Amino acid sequence: MTTPTAVVERPIATFLPSPFLGPAVWEPVAQRLRSHGWRTHVADTAGTSPAEVLDRCEASLPDDDLLVLVPHSNAGLYVPAIAAAGPLAGTVFVDAALPPASGTAPLVPPALREQLRELADADGLLPPWPSWWPREEVRRLLPDDDTLDRLRAEAPRLPVTYVESSVEVPAGWERDRLAYLAFGDTYAAETRRAEESGWPTATLPGGHLHMLRDPDDVATSLAGLLARI
Repeated sequence: MTTPTAVVERPIATFLPSPFLGPAVWEPVAQRLRSHGWRTHVADTAGTSPAEVLDRCEASLPDDDLLVLVPHSNAGLYVPAIAAAGPLAGTVFVDAALPPASGTAPLVPPALREQLRELADADGLLPPWPSWWPREEVRRLLPDDDTLDRLRAEAPRLPVTYVESSVEVPAGWERDRLAYLAFGDTYAAETRRAEESGWPTATLPGGHLHMLRDPDDVATSLAGLLARI
């Protein structure tokens, strides 16, 4: 008599949007990744402080399921704290900041932080992320004007104190299964670090919001990296 083979269910691919943006940046890819046989979820990363972002993110994660995280941009800096709270199946950083091995990590590089202080209004609030740059520059990252308008409408106005903050980085997170997907060379140093660390890596030619310009290609690349980790 043949013993039935147990079916091992894949972990949930859990997308972490940048707190400067919103869930809409990941929803098209999350939908397409399901056609590759993955369950998907887009976490809530809204918040006005690192502690609030982390609390809301952890509260929004699926219960009692193993997760593989897919962070974008500076959401990558929250991965070690999430990993410290519970075991992960792995992480695929997507055009994302990489935390140090341990210690603290500033949420925004010092040079950009100085520029952003000048954008804050009298109440200490920053404009939505798409308004940090000339409209034509952001528009080149996106497929059409409607997408830009939706992105801007969903992006929060964070206090300037947020960009002046740092996050704690618990040690040990680099022992997890990790991969890196880059869009062009915006995060060239991070891509190089991933390669030198032996992580599976891939690069798609495109801008920082390539997941909105070509969600099919991004989902296919993600599926390949997820299979490798």
